[in-house]
Amino acid sequence: MGRTIIISDIHGCLTQLQALLEVAGFDANRDHLILLGDLIDHGPQSREVVDFAIPLVRAGIATAIRGNHDQRLIETVNGEPEALAKFFKHGGQATYESYIGPREHRTESEMLRELQERIPSEFQHHLDFIADMPYYLEDNSYIYVHAGIHPDYKHDWQNQPHREFLYVKDPFISQPTGLAKPVVFGHTKTADIHGKPDIWFNEDKIGIDGGCAYGYQLNALVVGEDGTLHAFHIKYKEETQP
Repeated sequence: MGRTIIISDIHGCLTQLQALLEVAGFDANRDHLILLGDLIDHGPQSREVVDFAIPLVRAGIATAIRGNHDQRLIETVNGEPEALAKFFKHGGQATYESYIGPREHRTESEMLRELQERIPSEFQHHLDFIADMPYYLEDNSYIYVHAGIHPDYKHDWQNQPHREFLYVKDPFISQPTGLAKPVVFGHTKTADIHGKPDIWFNEDKIGIDGGCAYGYQLNALVVGEDGTLHAFHIKYKEETQP
């Protein structure tokens, strides 16, 4: 048994992810990596982050939990109206450019149509990978999800609506979970919870989204073999500016 390293909301920040794993001393032969969703959108290397994650997951070295941005890519390709309306408002252009290339003079409608045509033909394995992402992971010590667990479902949380796993903020953050294990989650930037991008530790939940793609930092929560917790981070600007 090695350590468990948990990282969330990478959002296309591959450079920071690789630097963070190095800082945390990630050992693929011993450690298990948990990615708490939102691999794509906002940052410059969405496609590359998915390419990085796929072999680790297939080898059993990592587990990738589904995030709302990951799910939205599937829905966008499938032409679901809500996803089409939100895609470019929530960081989708970076994903388009990562998969397809520079926007140039294309309209949003043209870009959406191109995504719907080219991603299934050229990157179906990425869509399959996202479709296989679980909504949660549980081990002996923690529950890991992208967004959280709504208190209304504390007695049957595994069967809460999928949307709650992907989107819930309050009342999950502001109320006790009522669960037997702490919940490790992303989705809500920790700067929005306690005013700074560092990991937020609460009695029954731990928030780790450092807001890397928004110019803050990428966090890693490390659970040692003895259960002790350690925090590492990489500042966004340190890794992207000379």
